[in-house]
Amino acid sequence: MDNGNSCCATHLIDGDGNFNVVGIDNFMKEVKLAECGLSYAVVAIMGPQSSGKSTLLNNLFGTNFKEMDAFIGRSQTTKGIWLAKCVGIEPCTLVMDLEGTDGRERGEDDTAFEKQSALFALAVSDIVLINMWCHDIGREQAANKPLLKTVFQVMMRLFSPRKTTLLFVIRDKTRTPLENLEPVLREDIQKIWDSVPKPQAHAETPLSEFFNVEVVALSSYEEKEDQFKEQVANLRQRFFHSIAPGGLAGDRRGVVPASGFSFSAQQMWKVIKENKDLDLPAHKVMVATVRCEEIANEKFSSFMSNEEWCQLEETVQSQSVPGFGRKLTSILNVCLSEYDAEATYFDEGVRSSKRKQLEEKLLQLVQPAYQFMLGHIRSETLEKFKEAFDSALNEGKGFAAAARDCSKFFVSQFDKAAADSDIDQANWDTSKVRDKIHRDIDAHISAVRAAKLSELTTIFEKNLNVAVSEPVEALLDGASTDTWPAIRKLLQRETGIAVNGFSSALSGFEMDEVTKEKMVSSLKDYAIGLVEAKAKEEAGRVLIRMKDRFSTLFGQDTDSMPRVWTGKEDIRAITKSARSASLKLLSIMAAIRLTDDADTVENTLSLALLEPKSGASTNKSVSVDPLASSSWEKVPSSKTLLTPVQCKSLWRQFKTETEYTVTQAIAAQEASRRSNNWLPPPWAIVALVVLGFNEFMTLLRNPLYLGVIFVGFLLIKALWMQLDISGEFRNGALPGILSISTKFLPTVMNLLRKLAEEGQGRANSDPQRNPPLQSNTLQSGANNHTNLSSSASSEVTSFENGTEHSSPSVHPKTQ
Repeated sequence: MDNGNSCCATHLIDGDGNFNVVGIDNFMKEVKLAECGLSYAVVAIMGPQSSGKSTLLNNLFGTNFKEMDAFIGRSQTTKGIWLAKCVGIEPCTLVMDLEGTDGRERGEDDTAFEKQSALFALAVSDIVLINMWCHDIGREQAANKPLLKTVFQVMMRLFSPRKTTLLFVIRDKTRTPLENLEPVLREDIQKIWDSVPKPQAHAETPLSEFFNVEVVALSSYEEKEDQFKEQVANLRQRFFHSIAPGGLAGDRRGVVPASGFSFSAQQMWKVIKENKDLDLPAHKVMVATVRCEEIANEKFSSFMSNEEWCQLEETVQSQSVPGFGRKLTSILNVCLSEYDAEATYFDEGVRSSKRKQLEEKLLQLVQPAYQFMLGHIRSETLEKFKEAFDSALNEGKGFAAAARDCSKFFVSQFDKAAADSDIDQANWDTSKVRDKIHRDIDAHISAVRAAKLSELTTIFEKNLNVAVSEPVEALLDGASTDTWPAIRKLLQRETGIAVNGFSSALSGFEMDEVTKEKMVSSLKDYAIGLVEAKAKEEAGRVLIRMKDRFSTLFGQDTDSMPRVWTGKEDIRAITKSARSASLKLLSIMAAIRLTDDADTVENTLSLALLEPKSGASTNKSVSVDPLASSSWEKVPSSKTLLTPVQCKSLWRQFKTETEYTVTQAIAAQEASRRSNNWLPPPWAIVALVVLGFNEFMTLLRNPLYLGVIFVGFLLIKALWMQLDISGEFRNGALPGILSISTKFLPTVMNLLRKLAEEGQGRANSDPQRNPPLQSNTLQSGANNHTNLSSSASSEVTSFENGTEHSSPSVHPKTQ
């Protein structure tokens, strides 16, 4: 058998008090204890019967002591004293499992063995585990107290002082922290020590001379098995190297070599067993403690499985339960009444203590349900508050008044509902939930307040946008000297209207003046921002505006009619006037002027762009370009829309893009002059008169020539109008000749066809007058030619008007 990893056990002392000498000798041989020398430790456990001592040892040290079968009932499991070797712990550690100290099997009067076994454990062991219930801490008649008192007294009388470690294991730990339980337990131990009569030699000896007191707490094995095993595993680590300096074992001043352990144990048991004066009374308190504990656990389990409670607990997790406090109080009263009926014959102190513990456990169990109920009340109250608050606001009630009244009313409703949910057995504090509903209501009020203020601000900002943006855009589009004064006046008027309405709307919120002024100031800033944004937007389109203004002033007369370039207009003056107006627009758009402060933007632009020569002559000593700057004089950078450099660049681009329009106007004027001047020079007229006098007299003597010449003139005039000779030669001689050559023959054929048709029609209408037909035909042809000429003249005029080159002087000549 492997000694290190297996458990060896023996019945050291039987139930009758007989020491098993053969058994311990065999045990020592099997575990090779004699080879350990002084490197071994002895651990013992003592405590009430059926308190889980064997279970603790088996889980803590890997032993296999017999455990109580909970389904059979509580009874004596361990009889006498059993000894075993711990598994896997270094150095070699022996553990003794003692019989319970209050077992009913031995009877009330036969307590000698219990006293003797306890004394034996204290005498032999380095570490003694005192197994006790958590609920016994602080109780005067708790289990083990009388036993410890007698043990302390007899140990001092029988043995020389040997420092032993008392490790109190608190079982079934409640929610009370260990740091709160340990001081009470140590105080109880000290009181027992102080009350023990001491020999003269140890009258002033403190408890710490005999014992090292340690305290550890474990959860319930039955209810929290996993947590129990985890805590036991942590406790097991403390037994490794327990005899090393600072280890869990005592000072080991009286330890005997391992080879003499058997003889030493026999002698100690002999001395303890022969001491007739040890009379440890049996305690009804111990029995009452165990029994009342059992009853309390039964009632607690019964309560947990109670159908009415289970239904109440399940329902309250999802919704509020009407009459929750009344129902839960009734269920608790039934459970506690059943406990009182079954525990009535047990010790009153124990019964009352266990009843209080049961009540505390029950309240801990039902408190989550109570918290659920409070949570539902809080949620329902908050929802009702929101509905009532919104309704009050929709009815036109002031915001602050509505918030104040609704908050007060629904907090009182919460208090009333919470009071109805209280139970008689507890006085739980609802202040935290009440504070929570206060915070929730305040948070909702703040959120609605912020939303309403934001909505209100948005409405007035939207109204300002409508009232300011379009008028400002129109004023900037028609930029003039009065543009910015008009914008300032508009801004002041509309801002005043908005501020008055906004201030009136804010009065219902009952806010402090500082906050109110801040919001009003923000609205004013928004209005200014609208103007500035619109001005920046228009400044981005200033070149288009300048070209539109130039085209309007240059291409239209004072009556807003399209200008006809007849040759009499002063194009230079018109161009200068149109450019001055465009430069005026540029100067207005160069900066934002929402104050009355004067600036020199317009003068600087005029001198630098419209009159650069005069500007240069007046500033000969200064050769710096006034527009070679990134800022205007007396204009802050934040109010600058177009810098001087940008204005110069825009003006250069503007002139480049408008020069073509001026050039077209000059060309149209020249063309108009040429088209209206068909007479030869005066000298040519004089030469014609002088040199053509004979021919003129010949025509007078023979009128037939005049008729032929007149008809030829009409034909030539008709061809001239039909071919639009003046229009064709306007684009140059060669293009005109080529165009006329392609249209000449079709035009002549068309004229002849019309003359033939006209002549045939006249012949059919008057067949008897053939001789004068020719003259009539000629006359009709002349009329037709005249009509055709008039039509051609109209077409030419229309075309020339379309190209901005009209010839109004043609019409009277044609007619």
